[in-house]
Amino acid sequence: MTNIKQSNNHGKGRSCVITRRACFSASHRYWLPELSTLENSEQFGLCSTSPGHGHNYELIVSMNGGLNANGMVLNLSEVKHAIAQEVTSQLDFRLLNDTWPEFDVSKPQGCLPTTEALVVIIWKRLMCYLPLVGIRLYEQPALWADYLGNEMETFLTIRTHFAAAHRLAREELSLEENKSIYGKCARPNGHGHNYLVDITIRGSINKRTGMICDLANLQELVNELIVERFDHTFLNKDIDYFETCVPTAENIALHISDLLTEPIKDLGANLHKIRLQESPNNAAEVYPEEPKLGILA
Repeated sequence: MTNIKQSNNHGKGRSCVITRRACFSASHRYWLPELSTLENSEQFGLCSTSPGHGHNYELIVSMNGGLNANGMVLNLSEVKHAIAQEVTSQLDFRLLNDTWPEFDVSKPQGCLPTTEALVVIIWKRLMCYLPLVGIRLYEQPALWADYLGNEMETFLTIRTHFAAAHRLAREELSLEENKSIYGKCARPNGHGHNYLVDITIRGSINKRTGMICDLANLQELVNELIVERFDHTFLNKDIDYFETCVPTAENIALHISDLLTEPIKDLGANLHKIRLQESPNNAAEVYPEEPKLGILA
């Protein structure tokens, strides 16, 4: 295949990030031969069941470069061909465990075809052909992985939701003063939202399991500490933290971050980002880690 990483830059130093979306359907099974049937079941749950289960994967490839004389970073037909030849044609309607040698767990260096492991291997297969800056792979709408080319370190995001009511008001202020700050949100009887929460963790992939941490444990942790605690509550009155803290989207996101940071660290990963979407128009993001790690969009 022709290497299409280079493009003539006639954009006077202007660069641009472009993305290309591709889809494929595939199945996978979480099963390690060194574990017994019971041990595989205990570690991977229903994902260990034979012959496996399937997903409709969505792949987002981000590329960076200068503009050429045609006003393009790359020829999108060539980008499409590279992704199809190196990735989707090899994975579509297949059992991932039987596709690429990296997933041959009969060998000591093989790992399970998790979303985290898959996004890293896709990067390695495309990096010779495309000027990659990031790859995102959705296993399902509520679970996806990101890879930015940093060795085996990957980002994994799970999405959950809860319904809750709140009132935005400071107790020391009058109703009129609160209305001047918070608008309709200061009305005495409060109002509700269906909150969406994205929890992004960062970590190195286990070379055998292909996981940053145990996904089932992560989901259980989030359900116990966040969903069960916040769902169908009036935040101001039912959550002790918000008795003295105005439950804005920003403060809720910060509180969720505080609740999850250490428990996620105990799982062997780092909490990278909390994104709380209050409505289609409003969202807040919190990055618990050092600023030097940057922002993952």
